[in-house]
Amino acid sequence: MQKLTDIGEHFVNELSSRYGLSHDAIIHMLVAVNNGGCSMAQFNCPELGGSGQWMRGGMTMVGDMFNNGLKMTVDNLCNELANILANNQVFPVVPAGTPGSNQWWPTELGQPFSSGAQNNIRYAVFPNRLAVELNGQISIYDTLDHNIGGVSQQQGADDSLTFSSQWGNIHISSLPLISGQSLPTSNNTNFAQENHSVFQSTESSATTFETPPNELPNQQFEAANQMIDIITKLAELKDMGVLTEEEFIKKKTELLNKD
Repeated sequence: MQKLTDIGEHFVNELSSRYGLSHDAIIHMLVAVNNGGCSMAQFNCPELGGSGQWMRGGMTMVGDMFNNGLKMTVDNLCNELANILANNQVFPVVPAGTPGSNQWWPTELGQPFSSGAQNNIRYAVFPNRLAVELNGQISIYDTLDHNIGGVSQQQGADDSLTFSSQWGNIHISSLPLISGQSLPTSNNTNFAQENHSVFQSTESSATTFETPPNELPNQQFEAANQMIDIITKLAELKDMGVLTEEEFIKKKTELLNKD
């Protein structure tokens, strides 16, 4: 269970009572928002419809994509959690460079130019190095001549990290392990990057998702991500005054009604 400060416990209990959600559900969402840098979150909470994604001031996705009431609940909760995290010490302070810290990677690596986290796995990309934390264990890889542009985790029988570089998609097992242990192959976890976009980074980093057997095919997830990207851009055009509200709704409806 995630440790909280006294003030953190107070806020969790208060939100649990007000939203009618369990203590564990609030903590799950709190961790998801914190991992997303208070600007986004990817979560898998049964009490909130299962898997979903949230971006502050942007799109909110839930399992029941047409359940506007659930979307509003998730959006309101995540916004409150983001504000709480920004103004309060919710988690105990952990020294930099140690597992559990927001700066969990070895201090000698400096500051990453890309990082992300979800559930029990985190990664950070540095010049010539890739750091991965899984269940509190930190592994450091040599990225050789790869310029990493995106990291993803596959689900299913072989849960493993892949990344994209100028040479295409590369499996993390192809990288030399400098320290720590090689990643296991049976952790059903996803993680999202700490970028300012829900599904694709504005800095050429992307998180991709694959689905377990007996669920929807991978291409359907990819199509959904592309659709959300388009809708997000349409919303930006509407906010800029390029599209009217009616034009935005029409285009969005056309996208959602595509087979």
